Amino acid sequence: MNPEQQALLRRLPGVDYVLNLWEERPPAQEVPRPVVVQGVRSALGQLRSMILAADDALDDALFSDRQLLHLTEQAVKKAMGFKLKRVINATGVVVHTNLGRSLLPEGVARHVAEISSQYSNLEFDLEKGVRGSRYSNVEGVLCEMSAAEAAMVVNNNAGAVFLSLETLARGKEVIVSRGELVEIGGSFRIPDVMARSGAKLVEVGTTNRTHMSDYEGAISNETALLLKVHTSNYSMVGFTADVSLKDLVALGAKYHIRVMKDLGSGNFIDFSKYGLLKEPTVQETVAAGADVVTFSGDKMLGGPQAGIIVGREDTIEDIKKNPINRALRIDKMTLAALEATLHLYRDESRAITAIPTLRMLTMPVKVISTKAKQLLNQLRKLGINRLEAILISSSSCVGGGALPLQELPTRCVGVRIDGLSANSLDRAMREAAPPVIGRIENDLFIMDLRTVQHEEIPTIASTFEKIMAEQ
Repeated sequence: MNPEQQALLRRLPGVDYVLNLWEERPPAQEVPRPVVVQGVRSALGQLRSMILAADDALDDALFSDRQLLHLTEQAVKKAMGFKLKRVINATGVVVHTNLGRSLLPEGVARHVAEISSQYSNLEFDLEKGVRGSRYSNVEGVLCEMSAAEAAMVVNNNAGAVFLSLETLARGKEVIVSRGELVEIGGSFRIPDVMARSGAKLVEVGTTNRTHMSDYEGAISNETALLLKVHTSNYSMVGFTADVSLKDLVALGAKYHIRVMKDLGSGNFIDFSKYGLLKEPTVQETVAAGADVVTFSGDKMLGGPQAGIIVGREDTIEDIKKNPINRALRIDKMTLAALEATLHLYRDESRAITAIPTLRMLTMPVKVISTKAKQLLNQLRKLGINRLEAILISSSSCVGGGALPLQELPTRCVGVRIDGLSANSLDRAMREAAPPVIGRIENDLFIMDLRTVQHEEIPTIASTFEKIMAEQ
């Protein structure tokens, strides 16, 4: 540290001095004193870091009372704001894991607000006047939709898989094809989950080819479960072979061994009717005879995060009785959201339009093009010569570890601003309120209108206007 830096550090005031400045300023938002104190310390810390990092002389204005208050206000504003906030998804990834996956339908969100802000019959049987089961709130509609004998729900699908394995195969062997030992986001690996559950993994077949004889040859007195995992986040093509769930169920019946299928991103609708690639539905999986089926609530289903377990009544009852179930149990807000979402599936045409995830997945290019042109026109109406906006044809993706080969034709708006790099524009959009999340291609900030809601278009245009005004 040189003498100039030492002198500048001595110029920094104490915390009490800045607190007095804060109290003497015009009244604004009421802020708890501990937050202000932390804000002052943050402001002084920023100035201290600037001094230590500076190679040249610093402007005296940096040490003014006005600057101290400004830095404090910035720190206080950040501290008082929520960390979890709404963003505009312009990435084109419909089920974007990092951006919260599926959006709840408006009616579902209202139901969640009502249930969460009032008392409810979460675990109370209104008919009998005694304690009830929280599963009863969704078990009926899940059985109705899937044609399963019984159902239950936990906090996510990883929990559903773990709980099922721990209940049905702890200390025993589980046979699974090598080609189905999947890994999803966050380093969730089937072999690791199986090991934690106490089940013993028995791999059969090869990465690309597994036959019935591989499964049958591995069966022993220690075999408790035959497991099939839907490879929803990748696809194998070429010289491949697989055993169908129906055939595996027949093998299980022959040796009196239960069969489990993890669908990952489960769905009740055959999306191939809407131009998407074929994915096995929950109903088809149950009909094939699996004893237990697990899948997510917040991916292609379009509901809240949840791990759904359906299957044969005796198997599901065993899973419900597992003490670990309490550590994974679902809360009232998620139950409310899931039940309300499932009710929409009783009318498929209504579900397609009312559930945002389904609506975006099946959205015609014509509709997306109309939204893109609306944004394009609003940007051009700003009358800013430095801003260039163009219409681009591109592809969206499903996301959420589902349909990896599916390309969804879409329309995007690309923006370039003279004097502002694409990276700087991307940063400015992320720092906006609300943040707008897009991507960079060919020095353009790209916004895919498939995942942008109609009411968000004026907000995006306004964000660009504010950014330009600050340049």
